[in-house]
Amino acid sequence: MSEPESGPPIARRVMLSMLGLGAAGIVTAPFVQNGWERVLGAVSQHDPTGLSGLLPNPGGFRYYSVAASVPRKTAADYQLEIGGLVERPGTYTLGELRALPQTRIVGEARCTDGWRVPDVPFAGVLLSDLLDAAGVRAKGKAVRFTCFDGVYTESLTLEQARRADVLIALDMLDEPLTHEHGGPVRLYVAPMYFYKSAKWLSGISVTDKVIPGYWEEYGYDVDGWLDQEA
Repeated sequence: MSEPESGPPIARRVMLSMLGLGAAGIVTAPFVQNGWERVLGAVSQHDPTGLSGLLPNPGGFRYYSVAASVPRKTAADYQLEIGGLVERPGTYTLGELRALPQTRIVGEARCTDGWRVPDVPFAGVLLSDLLDAAGVRAKGKAVRFTCFDGVYTESLTLEQARRADVLIALDMLDEPLTHEHGGPVRLYVAPMYFYKSAKWLSGISVTDKVIPGYWEEYGYDVDGWLDQEA
């Protein structure tokens, strides 16, 4: 998932120099890998070029944000708002989400860029449970997701959103979601390409039709099924 190169020339030079460093310097020791992932996450938050997504990562994931920077949220200030065409709009704190029944799903993370990470465990609250608690009105046909980066959006049909493999994820790799992986709360849509699994989730709104998300506005499929699943 990439955009035309933009941003100041110095940022591009820094990113290109880091590409060379990353290719030459990655080793297999776990503490080095973890440290490199933290570096990638930090760099990606201040990378207007998108080149940080090309940096090698032994964990398999690539870090990418469409926003110039993303604020950090913790249990102290995180809130997930649910509204739109529902009977009972409301807000959940991180603690309230963790107090709800949790579901664990092991799935694939695959990007349209070609990278993929198999057998990734995610855990959290079924989106269908939150929709049932809110009470979807008869006119509700789709769900729109907004993020606290202030830019990214996604959408699903109501039928897709109610699948048993669609989570409001709080954990990834059996640990609380880090900021770099879209935490503290993200969407995880197991049967679709990873661009559908919106990071830094802040809002869920039931709508009367599918509203194309960020990448769909650039030509990506609104239904991002893996392997043509339907």
